[in-house]
Amino acid sequence: METIINYFETIPSSHRTIILVSGLLLFWILEGVIPISRLMYNKYRHAGVNLFFTLTTLVINLGFAFLIVKGSDWTVANHLGLFQWIGGWPLGLRILIALLGMDLISAYLIHWIEHQVLWMWKFHVIHHSDTKVDTTTALRHHPGESVFRASFTVLAVLLAGAPMWLVMIYQSLSAFSSQFNHANIRIPESVDRVLRLFLVTPAMHRVHHHYKQPLTDRNYGNIFSIWDRIFGTYAFIPPADIVYGLDVFDKRESHLGDLLKVPVDKDSYRQKN
Repeated sequence: METIINYFETIPSSHRTIILVSGLLLFWILEGVIPISRLMYNKYRHAGVNLFFTLTTLVINLGFAFLIVKGSDWTVANHLGLFQWIGGWPLGLRILIALLGMDLISAYLIHWIEHQVLWMWKFHVIHHSDTKVDTTTALRHHPGESVFRASFTVLAVLLAGAPMWLVMIYQSLSAFSSQFNHANIRIPESVDRVLRLFLVTPAMHRVHHHYKQPLTDRNYGNIFSIWDRIFGTYAFIPPADIVYGLDVFDKRESHLGDLLKVPVDKDSYRQKN
């Protein structure tokens, strides 16, 4: 454990990039071998649109990095936050609890709020507009939504009292999990059924990308499935029954100009029921 902590305390930016890219490439390859569904589309063009949003997210996250570092250092110095308050507990348990807490705040909670608050939903609609859900869909977030999520990451770090090495572990797991649960890969149902008791699997998260309510408003989790089960937002239907996209969105999903203007373009968007 000490080796892992030491590594993430000083993890180079290049290593974080490698983690991000290697996960994406791994699932990209697996999608061609064991897909959940056969999607007929140009994977390279589709990925190009979604990778554009990766660049905008990286720029925004870079701007918030200072707040995350300062917030983490402040909680440690002042012995504030969950991880600090349970300092006498076994380290492994403290790490798990802190990861659960950060996943609740910076993934589940903000995701749920985006589905409840109309003006925030108009930014999040870009993510749901993808009708060919694959691992690159994990990268498809409007710059405005990236600001929402980065802000809640800062809040999660403060409430968790997470030192920076733990923040780095969480962010690495979060990115990898998002790529995994959006990936168009098939896991045997007997295995998936066990995994989704604890973790968000591709079969579970794809329900969230069904084009129609109420399933659009289910399965908000990213790493841990426990939050959807606790708060009653868990749902499951066979992947073969899922139709991807969004029934309140009209614009072409591949046109960047249309996608960026959606939050202020009344002609492209119809309100959710």
